[in-house]
Amino acid sequence: MSTPEVLTVSSILNLFDLKGLYLIGYSWLFGMSLWVSFFGGVIAYKALPKQQFGALQHRTFPVYFVISIVLSSGLVGLWTYAHPAVLANLAYFRAADVAQAYTLASVALLQGTNHFAFGPLTSKIMFQRHRLEKTEGKSYNEEGVSSEMKALNKKFSQLHGLSSLFNLYAFIALSFHGLWIGHYGLGGL
Repeated sequence: MSTPEVLTVSSILNLFDLKGLYLIGYSWLFGMSLWVSFFGGVIAYKALPKQQFGALQHRTFPVYFVISIVLSSGLVGLWTYAHPAVLANLAYFRAADVAQAYTLASVALLQGTNHFAFGPLTSKIMFQRHRLEKTEGKSYNEEGVSSEMKALNKKFSQLHGLSSLFNLYAFIALSFHGLWIGHYGLGGL
């Protein structure tokens, strides 16, 4: 029978290392992605009028994307630091440590695209639809809307769909990485 670990000031201070930092960063990123992607938006969509929901998403998603970019970039840096062979084998995609670095980098790239391209364009189209709704006196999804509204709806759907797809892929990549570190550990951290 093993003896239980006794908490001391030293044992608590030892928690603050790169492995702890990595796990906190990963947990934050995964939990945030799970909440924003599958729960927060759905709850807000059901609870708020359309224009308030749009305004909330317009304010929330840039913060979400920036935090995702920062955390995933930090995780790539820590992963590469703990697995120095990654840099020497960047072209060898089948190497597990390299694949994990690419997985994390893809999250930063996808969320960066969402933050700098799809997000602003989607918001711009959304606000154009809001203005046109006021002008036409009709909701964007009512029958008999103008051809201009139909064009905005189509563009919005395309951009929103691409943004959602990128976000979903980022979540899947984070899930894969979480399963990987859960099974194989963090390596040299």
